Amino acid sequence: MLYKTCRDFAEQELKPNAARYDREHLYPKDAVKKMGDLGLMAIATPEEFGGSGLDYLAYAIALEEISRGCATAGVIMSVNNSLYLGPLLHWGTDKQKSDYVSPYCAGDKVGCFALSEPGNGSDAGAASTIAKNEGDKWIINGTKCWITNGYESEASVVFATTDKSLKHKGISAFIVPKPIKGLDLGKKEDKLGIRGSSTCSLIFEDCEIPKENILGEPGLGFKIAMITLDAGRIGIAAQALGIAQAALDVAVDYASKRMAFGKPITKLQSIQNKLADMALRLESARLLTWRAAWLKDNKKPFTKEAAMAKLAASEAATFVSHQSIQILGGMGYVSDMPAERHYRDARITEIYEGTSEIQRLVIAGQIIKEYGV
Repeated sequence: MLYKTCRDFAEQELKPNAARYDREHLYPKDAVKKMGDLGLMAIATPEEFGGSGLDYLAYAIALEEISRGCATAGVIMSVNNSLYLGPLLHWGTDKQKSDYVSPYCAGDKVGCFALSEPGNGSDAGAASTIAKNEGDKWIINGTKCWITNGYESEASVVFATTDKSLKHKGISAFIVPKPIKGLDLGKKEDKLGIRGSSTCSLIFEDCEIPKENILGEPGLGFKIAMITLDAGRIGIAAQALGIAQAALDVAVDYASKRMAFGKPITKLQSIQNKLADMALRLESARLLTWRAAWLKDNKKPFTKEAAMAKLAASEAATFVSHQSIQILGGMGYVSDMPAERHYRDARITEIYEGTSEIQRLVIAGQIIKEYGV
């Protein structure tokens, strides 16, 4: 039922508008609200807070279908579910959940996640943004960059150093409502893909937030970020699967209609080989993603599997969308067909929420730990 609901919505609401969102850099506000009405903006959030109360496997299946229709809608959904609501549900107080979870479940409001900085992308433990304890408030100074939903979000989970001497153990997490005095937004980045979602810097200059807006305990920020990213990688894997599936759909549809040498090019062995390789990578990555989601749902360790899923799915998306363009030939290179957009959208999945290189380090680290060496 969930699969069919999401697929129908993607086909009817997202797919016909995806090119326009991309071309006009247009945030799909109406579509996000409709996704909220369907329960997709808070799938794994308990019903008591206004969410759908489903599990992460359901989330992965739903997010793939949404991303198949529009990768922009997929990343907006992913950030709100995994990176914003996720840590608040795990570490938030009852009041924080009431103020910053429940209002963000229906698609009227979205949140964002601010970890990366101009000087540290993959080195998340080197946060130079500072939060100073001033009695009944925290004062934040610094810049966060590459923030998805930066312009549209009305709250952010922000990571800042509260004790430099403790290095990564001196990082804390905070809930920052938006807009707020002392927080300015940088320019909207002109991106290669997922162009309907805004990406910008958050610039803090003596930004004051209430003392109670710390998330979890002081010094717990790095741990919160890493655990949150483990779950987030399942979401990005699902987004990548959706992009890859859309690219495969386009390739098969075109190849079945394109005539060469008196027959559809699906009859040509070289095209068949491409389609086989595309489907193989896609299906393999999908099973890895579902396994990671299943492990999370069953409260088993899933750090390695989430990294594997994200790595496999993102590289599959890039490969499949590349091959889709090859099959379409010249038609794949022009915006009349969606193949070139899938290719542009796929590329970011190998970068955000941990690059492919970082995923390999995470996987290797977990393997070494498992072997006790």
